[in-house]
Order: sequence, then C-alpha cells, then structure tokens
Amino acid sequence: AGLVTHRQRPATAAGTTVLTLEDETGTVDVIIWPDVFERHRQAVLNAGLLVVHGRWQRDTDTGGQVCNLIARRLEDRTPWLGELAVKSRDFR
Repeated sequence: AGLVTHRQRPATAAGTTVLTLEDETGTVDVIIWPDVFERHRQAVLNAGLLVVHGRWQRDTDTGGQVCNLIARRLEDRTPWLGELAVKSRDFR
C-alpha cells in the first residue's frame, strides 16, 4: 500500500500501465497488465492511496536488485487520507 506518485502508460508497452507507489520505506513500481487495468480502471486512474495485491517479480539479471509488484487486485483507499491533498504526476 502507498501513495500513488506516478502513473505511466508507455506507448511501447502494449497497454501495460505502470504506477509508482510510495510509503515510509521508499517506492515500488506496480505493473498492471491490460486485463487487470480493465477490472480496476477507476482505482488505477483515480486513487491517491492504493492497496495492491499481487506477486513480486525480481530481475535475476541484476542480482535481484530490480523488483516490481505485478498487480492482481487493487483497492482504492483514498478516503483514508481524509483532507490530506495528494496529487500524482501522470504521463499518458
């Protein structure tokens, strides 16, 4: 779970969306395949605080240094933020 800081949907990524979440420990990139995006469209596009259920992916070519979270289910928890204003930088 974390604050959504970036949303990206690169033209070369065949419909894959990448979100960056941040919490007190740092940031993580969340990979959202097109079918998951369609099931959770509103959360992906509008959430300020997001809970992501999925699986970790580690790039063995980098010795496991690069990790991503592959999303399976997303939950918008923005109401938990109360009046705290958060804004992501979205590149579409």
